[in-house]
Amino acid sequence: MTAYLDAAVTFAAVLPTLLVAHNVADHWVQTSHQAANKGRPDGSGRWACFKHVASYTLVTALAVGLAWTVLGLPISPVGFVAGQLVSAVTHYWADRRFTLFRLAELLGKAGFYRLGAPRTGHDDNPSLGTGAYVLDQSWHWAWLFVAALITAV
Repeated sequence: MTAYLDAAVTFAAVLPTLLVAHNVADHWVQTSHQAANKGRPDGSGRWACFKHVASYTLVTALAVGLAWTVLGLPISPVGFVAGQLVSAVTHYWADRRFTLFRLAELLGKAGFYRLGAPRTGHDDNPSLGTGAYVLDQSWHWAWLFVAALITAV
């Protein structure tokens, strides 16, 4: 029973830690260049996305490492690395953009993905309130849940 309780407490501490670190890394640490170019279908897009995910993973690793140390959480080094790896790989996959768009298409969500995007020939003002952004963030949150579970067990 103690192992289950330890895992539950660790999960309960790691998930909000990852969510906060995600928000900071995705919005404060990511450079404008990375945000504008990480979806390009070429080497410069892959490199921009790689650099974003590297800095993103540094932030999440530091945050989880801090919680681990300060709270004395029973996290194994393997669990820590596996959780960070799941977070990094799934983050890179979604942030290449065409991958997440194809998934949205496959699931019948392409219209929602395009919601709020600028339209060709119109003076639309892009905002953070697009369907693509919402699907991107919900994808990341879902995988942070998995990463927290992996970290905890």
